[in-house]
Amino acid sequence: MKKKEFKSESKRLLDLMINSIYTNKDIFLRELISNASDALDKLYYRSLTDKDIKIDKDDLEINISFDKEKRMIVISDTGCGMTKEELENNLGTIAKSGSLAFKEKMTKEEKVDIIGQFGVGFYSAFMVSDGIEVVSKSVDSDKAYRWFSEGVDGYTVEEADKDDIGTVISIHIKNDTDEENYSEYLDEYKLKSLIKKYSDYISYPIKMEVTKHELVDEKENKYEDIKEIDTINSMIPLWKKSKNEVSEEEYDNFYMDKFNDYDKPLKVIASSVEGITSYRSLLFIPAHAPYDFYNKDYEKGLSLYTSGVLIMDKCSDLLPDYFSFVKGVVDTEDLSLNISREILQKSHSLGLIAKNIESKIRRELESMLKEDREKYEEFFKTFGVQLKYGVYNNFGQDKEKLQDLVMFYSSKKEKLITLGEYVDNMKEDQKSIYYAVGSSIAKIDLLPQVEQVKDKDYDILYLTDYVDEFAITAIQSYNEKKFMNVESESLDLETEEEKNKTNKLNEDNSNLLKDMKEEIGEVSEVRFTNKLKSHPVCLTTKGDVSIEMQKVFDAMPNELGIKAEMILEINEEHPIANKLQDLYKTDKDEFIKYTKILYSEAKIIAGLPLDNPTEISNLICEVISK
Repeated sequence: MKKKEFKSESKRLLDLMINSIYTNKDIFLRELISNASDALDKLYYRSLTDKDIKIDKDDLEINISFDKEKRMIVISDTGCGMTKEELENNLGTIAKSGSLAFKEKMTKEEKVDIIGQFGVGFYSAFMVSDGIEVVSKSVDSDKAYRWFSEGVDGYTVEEADKDDIGTVISIHIKNDTDEENYSEYLDEYKLKSLIKKYSDYISYPIKMEVTKHELVDEKENKYEDIKEIDTINSMIPLWKKSKNEVSEEEYDNFYMDKFNDYDKPLKVIASSVEGITSYRSLLFIPAHAPYDFYNKDYEKGLSLYTSGVLIMDKCSDLLPDYFSFVKGVVDTEDLSLNISREILQKSHSLGLIAKNIESKIRRELESMLKEDREKYEEFFKTFGVQLKYGVYNNFGQDKEKLQDLVMFYSSKKEKLITLGEYVDNMKEDQKSIYYAVGSSIAKIDLLPQVEQVKDKDYDILYLTDYVDEFAITAIQSYNEKKFMNVESESLDLETEEEKNKTNKLNEDNSNLLKDMKEEIGEVSEVRFTNKLKSHPVCLTTKGDVSIEMQKVFDAMPNELGIKAEMILEINEEHPIANKLQDLYKTDKDEFIKYTKILYSEAKIIAGLPLDNPTEISNLICEVISK
């Protein structure tokens, strides 16, 4: 029989599809099953309006078999089948789709789900096959026809023997190469896993002969491999069921099975949205962070389905980074798919779905915070850093969405509180939201500057995560109350009388303070202060970069050269103040030793490394031994 050439520059296009458009060979089975599902949909739809077509819906099914020796996989369906002309038009012309044409003929009210719309999914089978045979009998024809092709060279169409309507696709699997193991597609477990992964929610049964290891003689403990036909797919997605039809255990099992977690989810969020864009989603907040969550290779995203067919395992566009911990699925019919279901176009619908999902997650977290504080705190201890990262990322553009969800440790309450709770409990004379930064609550509690703020009976937020201060800086103010770092020189809690006394002391000792500054070299100023109670010295900062920020910048792999502008402050009421003044007048060498020791002490309190620990150790021993 004379071979016919493909139309639409098929050689070039077919080669492009096989080698470029499809990057994952596994999806060939998904495409063929989806085409079979379309054929079943068409037949069922027509039976509703055409009295001559009589079918039993229980007979609508997809069957899959394989033969390792012949290297064949066969996919058959009991759908509407294709005429000779349809075989030529649908399979002989790449990128012409019978599904799309069928859908376009329907009225708006008659629309049904038709998965395939671009007519190229069928050709993905050539990624794993060197020969494809399609035998089909149409509901509109008394004859059956056989279509056959070995790839870009063309195809043949001839009459065939087939009694029942429907289509049988037989693909011959390529021989293995050094680079590719095509034989894996002739393995029962592999085929079953592909069906479960990509086509589990096709609404018709996908049947396959499977091997079961069954006990046949209990006394002799004898087992045999028994072959039987089994339905592989579950057909009805959990997310398409009403919430009152699904038990908590079913949600938990679905989550643990699909997302390979050993623990139940902390929160289940099921929703169905209809409107400009319609979709169903089933989202989960894990009880713990995935093992690779903070690894650079971690992939965020939700499983994206269209009409029950998996399109993308992890669609990152559906989740903002600050909600990257969320797992789940989204199923919609409104997405515009490109010529491959793997290539998802950036679309208005996708953007709307993503925006709605983000809002839904945020509302659920707000509700959890209000109605189940214990569970929310459990969640926040696991994923709070990610929310705070979202506050300051992208120059704080999402801060208003997240600022009511973040929590910090309260020095007064001795537990996590929100910014709203802090402001609600502020004293009448309090001007700012005070915070202190350190590596732990215990260390922050010992900071010299904390003492003065506590003495005024003001609450202090303790920031212990590296991201905390960056988040606070991005928020800038909350309910018109600005944030104030207790280590900042801008901290203003003194009375006018106290300020005047301190200013005079600094003026009277300007030369002493100047010499100390020159000796240290790393600070912008040295001065006496009244803000310290029992501590002798501390480091405060001027400007936007704090000491803790500098530590974060210093820890980065690339040296940014960003440093805090530091001020050494000496407690004017501490005996060390008088000692310095005496030494400055009587013993300059000893004065320099004290200067170095005091500055090193301030750096240690602030958690900064010493450049010369041996020298300082020797100086301390020399001073205390006198």
